[in-house]
Amino acid sequence: MAEVPDELIMLERSAEAERAKLAGLTGEEYNLQWARWLKASEAAQGAVTAHAEASGENRYELEQAVKRAVRHATQDPAE
Repeated sequence: MAEVPDELIMLERSAEAERAKLAGLTGEEYNLQWARWLKASEAAQGAVTAHAEASGENRYELEQAVKRAVRHATQDPAE
């Protein structure tokens, strides 16, 4: 597999940061943050799909490479 594009890593980091913000929220605050996380996650997933289609790479393997790059580069933001 080719090198993971920085754009995909940044989008995944953004989605993970939004996910981490869900911790401890309840009610409407949780719902609003969940919507932010969903939007960021959809953007990251969409970019992975588009890149895989354009490059001919396996989408699953690309997604896993992106997640590994993000998770191994920094500690989980939810921790």
